[in-house]
Amino acid sequence: MTSLSIRMASLAINTRRIIPSLSPKPITIPSFFTKSPTDLSKILTLPPNSVSESSVSLPVGALDDDDDDDEDDDPTAELSYLDPETDPESITEWELDFCSRPILDIRGKKIWELVACDSSLSLQYTKYFPNNVINSITLKDAIVSICDELDVPLPDRIRFFRSQMQTIITKACKELGIKPIPSKRCLSLLLWLEERYETVYTRHPGFQKGSKPLLALDNPFPMDLPDSLYGEKWAFVQLPFSDVKKELETLEKSFNFGATLDLDLLGIEIDDETLIPGLAVASSRARPLAAWMNGLEVCSIEADLARGDLVLAVGISTRYVYASYKRSPETTGEAEAWEAAKKTSGGLHFLAIQDNLDSDDCVGFWLLLDLPPSPV
Repeated sequence: MTSLSIRMASLAINTRRIIPSLSPKPITIPSFFTKSPTDLSKILTLPPNSVSESSVSLPVGALDDDDDDDEDDDPTAELSYLDPETDPESITEWELDFCSRPILDIRGKKIWELVACDSSLSLQYTKYFPNNVINSITLKDAIVSICDELDVPLPDRIRFFRSQMQTIITKACKELGIKPIPSKRCLSLLLWLEERYETVYTRHPGFQKGSKPLLALDNPFPMDLPDSLYGEKWAFVQLPFSDVKKELETLEKSFNFGATLDLDLLGIEIDDETLIPGLAVASSRARPLAAWMNGLEVCSIEADLARGDLVLAVGISTRYVYASYKRSPETTGEAEAWEAAKKTSGGLHFLAIQDNLDSDDCVGFWLLLDLPPSPV
């Protein structure tokens, strides 16, 4: 590994090592996917399953008659798609959301929607439900229906990002022998929901402009870090994107601890020389530390400038005070520079765990991405 740059030798920030200016070349992060659901060849209007057709019908007169409209452009249509080139047995993990949408049915009640996909968007599924059938039984039956319709096996794991739905989703998964994973690392799902908000929900005849999400995402006050997650030293660092890619290749080949992102799928375009900011953590027990971290679904790291803390976000809504520094104009400036570097890189950053800060090797490497909250 290329040595991490701009290291600090202790928990106290070295005020002389402020992150320099990054590459002026912009990073393109579109708000839609390269493999957009609207471009897929198999968009189906599905018949009602466990709910009555009338319960999710649109308000009378909401739709204008227009014979020229393509079915593919119908915002009321439901989606059931499996990439024909994908081996169904290879899809072992899903990302799932089961929540209300800013859309009213004929009763004036919010329609709920199940959205499921895999990380590569080879599997995509949506289905509307009335609000009076929302329970674990409905969800369990819907998961089975997805498998039956698309002829895919039940997944081994399902990731989800709403803490308020944890009880329902967990119960449905466990009754089917699926491991539920609460995690905001549902990046394909989150960006797909953003795309659906713009291209589907806002065009739906029952759309309610200005409607707030029924289940808002949590952002709780950060807690003290468990003893098992403490490192001994840390440093703000940055790597050229070319070296970040090498680290990710090493991670995939060596089965070290960490997590990567499919940047091609996410449509993120970055020049190799662009500097990506990160946090390097050193520990004499680096491997056990990385093992503990590996089970936490690490999502992001942010600098809390007001408190002089680095906040580690894991799982759905767990936030830890990962490290602290003594606030001063110099240290605040460096933390601001690090956050600005994240913005310049489109929110992309990383966490590296090492035996020591001078090592050329990482025991664990997590590629992270800041995302705006889901619009629904």
